Amino acid sequence: MNKIKKTLFSEQTVTIDDNSLIMAIESSCDETACAIVKGGRDVIANVVASQIKIHEGYGGVIPEIAAREHLEAINIVIDETFKQAGVNGKDISAFAGTVGPGLVGCLLVGLNAAKTLALAYDKPFIGVNHLNAHLAANFIDTNLEPPFIALLVSGGHTQIINVDSYSDIGIIGETIDDAVGEAYDKVARLIGLPYPGGPKLDKLAQEGNPYAYKLPQAKVGGYDFSFSGLKTAVLRLVKSFDGKELPVKDICASFQECVSETLLKKVKAALKETGYKQVVLAGGVAANSEIRKKIFNLKNEGYDVYAPIMKYCTDNAAMVASSAFFFNNTFDNINVEVFSRA
Repeated sequence: MNKIKKTLFSEQTVTIDDNSLIMAIESSCDETACAIVKGGRDVIANVVASQIKIHEGYGGVIPEIAAREHLEAINIVIDETFKQAGVNGKDISAFAGTVGPGLVGCLLVGLNAAKTLALAYDKPFIGVNHLNAHLAANFIDTNLEPPFIALLVSGGHTQIINVDSYSDIGIIGETIDDAVGEAYDKVARLIGLPYPGGPKLDKLAQEGNPYAYKLPQAKVGGYDFSFSGLKTAVLRLVKSFDGKELPVKDICASFQECVSETLLKKVKAALKETGYKQVVLAGGVAANSEIRKKIFNLKNEGYDVYAPIMKYCTDNAAMVASSAFFFNNTFDNINVEVFSRA
């Protein structure tokens, strides 16, 4: 795969091919990340500075604090990435940064850093959609190529995406209210789990009975989802114990079974309609044990299944570099502005 990009000052053309090094920066939420990836698949360096510990006491990410932390970390993370890779800016073929969706103040830090590097070294700049980057995490260390159906599950998004080619990507279904990650965090708070609640709920669910409580699956048409009713059902279940000790593990397991089964049904329907034989799992919630297990069980039905290794499920810059390499729907204009919502 070869692409031709122009540098910013001299406007010389640069060929982006399998030997090209792309440096990317990601700062859409609470991770300051930088990576260098060769040919879209081979990670040369990957550095992530997480803010989870900082936000734990607040029960969630505070945008203003997150943006300040990005400002503190960004130069350190970039320097460490160059050091790990053993290269300098002149060796980089193009610089990439996340444009959105995400927290505006946070996005500005990483995107402006990527633009500055591109200007300083007179290299092409590539702006990347954060959601496409999560899909591209599946290209790392694999031979995956379109077409495929992707299930993207994160704190802010739940989508089924038809990736017909690198340039033809379409959302065919999404949540009409809460995203999966959002539902996990809200239910975790209902049963008293600290932030971040999703991973803790997943761990407890593995010790519970997934069929202890029958929770409702929303009847939404097409490939869309709804999880607000499920969240309300869990609230009523918790209140029904009226001060008695909660069977936390069974509640977690029942909730997780309902969510994962809902996702699986929609994915299977999309695979059947398109006839694709490849399915991809992406996003931070792709690390969830039960969702991961159910999707990988599709191998038993003849499908090829892909999911990133755990460190590439959550926000990172390697996936941004991979997206910049493979996908055509990028924002190459140096004047591109960040956006908060998809």
